[in-house]
Amino acid sequence: MTSPSDDSARPVPVRVVLPADPLLGHPEQEVVARPWRRRQTETGWVYLVGLPSYRDLEDGSVEAAEYRVWVRAPEHVRPVDGVDYDQVPTEPLLPAPPKSMVREVLGERRPSGWVLAKAREGQGPARGVLHAPDCEEAPQGAPLLGVEQALNVAENPGTRLCTLCGCAQELTPMLSGFDHIGDA
Repeated sequence: MTSPSDDSARPVPVRVVLPADPLLGHPEQEVVARPWRRRQTETGWVYLVGLPSYRDLEDGSVEAAEYRVWVRAPEHVRPVDGVDYDQVPTEPLLPAPPKSMVREVLGERRPSGWVLAKAREGQGPARGVLHAPDCEEAPQGAPLLGVEQALNVAENPGTRLCTLCGCAQELTPMLSGFDHIGDA
């Protein structure tokens, strides 16, 4: 295995798959490139490849250049038959990060977002209650609202914020401003 900082190894070719461009009507294409590094990840291998390109110079002329980009194997980079890739600088799989002590103590995070339980009682404006998605009072299958959508819904006078799941504690400071937290 070559050290990750050793770029002096003899260059070897690799095939890089370029994406199709339906707008221009171009199919997927393959070009030959130079692999600079490879790295093992938890989901597979990625390669830093140098793609042939051109660049404009200040005097208006054009020169050959190289564009470097990380690509995933085998989806975007494929070997050339008969080429030995052992000389490509290789970074080993990094160890998995240790489990967070916070996650161990507090458990997994709750799902992000909020859901609206609509409750229409007779005539008048629509009424509802905002809940965290994992609240036992939250309606199943209701669309998940992002923070901006939830704040817009919460500003409606007919909407209550659930105190059972903590929705009220999470959204009220954003509705009232964080300066008002100590006033209550």
